[in-house]
Amino acid sequence: MTNPAPTNHQTYPCGDCGAHLQFAPGTTSLTCPYCGAQQAIVPQRRQVVEHSYAELGAKPRRNPQQVPPNLFVCTGCQAHTESDAWSDVCQFCGAPVVTDQFNPDLVAPEGLVPFQIDKSGARKALKEWVSSRWFAPNSFKKVDEAESLKSTYLPHWTWDAGTTTDYRGERGEHYYVERDGKQERRTRWYPAHGTVERDFDDVVVPATAHVGGDHLDGLSSDWNTKEAAAFQPQYLSGHFTQRYEIGPDAALEAAKQKMAPVIREDIKRHIGGDAQRIHDVDTRYENLTYKLLLLPVWLLAYLFNGKSWQVLVSGQTGKVRGERPWSAWKITFAVLVALIVIAGVVYLMAIR
Repeated sequence: MTNPAPTNHQTYPCGDCGAHLQFAPGTTSLTCPYCGAQQAIVPQRRQVVEHSYAELGAKPRRNPQQVPPNLFVCTGCQAHTESDAWSDVCQFCGAPVVTDQFNPDLVAPEGLVPFQIDKSGARKALKEWVSSRWFAPNSFKKVDEAESLKSTYLPHWTWDAGTTTDYRGERGEHYYVERDGKQERRTRWYPAHGTVERDFDDVVVPATAHVGGDHLDGLSSDWNTKEAAAFQPQYLSGHFTQRYEIGPDAALEAAKQKMAPVIREDIKRHIGGDAQRIHDVDTRYENLTYKLLLLPVWLLAYLFNGKSWQVLVSGQTGKVRGERPWSAWKITFAVLVALIVIAGVVYLMAIR
């Protein structure tokens, strides 16, 4: 990896007090955290568009792991900050820095979903989530008070595709026979084959390896990508933005894995009958298009009993996904109570 080069970036000084403006979640404005002055973000006229995957192959690009980090030069204190991010804060004075020029070896973000949930809203969602974790240790109940809650734009790929799938399988039809005075169900199987078609729109695939994939996938079903705005660096000011680590080729394979179960359900419906067996599936993908979106997440990492745990709050909907510890004594107590209740029911039934 080559040494980082200085990166063109933006800062947004407050016209009243000279501090740095930050994007305020739930608004379309930059706000000064000190004097409260606001500056409207003028929306771009350009629309969020899909890009052809076939054309991507002709563009110069590298493995994102081999691209050097950005080198931000703070306009406030002139300090140098090296970061694998597209927006960050100066390590010395805390001023937000936002890139406005992307490495040509990487795909630039097409758009973003701005934060709608602010920090207090994220804490409220966390508090409700924590209170519903019945078997968590009592000390876990204070995790929503942690100071490490951080607003972060995480990169995600979205994929559109038209699919045509040829399949071969079997259709099962149930019938019943009398056996030992009882009806016994059996199945006759008949060969089946055919073709199904399905169009996919905005299949979301996380593009970061630093956040638990299961947790991000848990949020993926709730992202409303139609609310994405064309990329503007102002929305990143005051929030961390992760540069993608999973490239488009690997992301496409992950998207196909998400499409596969949907296609299999289409095949089962096409086969019909009472039961289905699928033996061979051959899917062709046409009109493959993609875009890189930045999606808003409040990240919380905390230590409990020497282990690091991670919780995510959607900055769009407030949905919470994450890890939590379990209380051994609470589980044991619940099992004992359940056993006592079962024993009581058995006893009452026995004395009747």
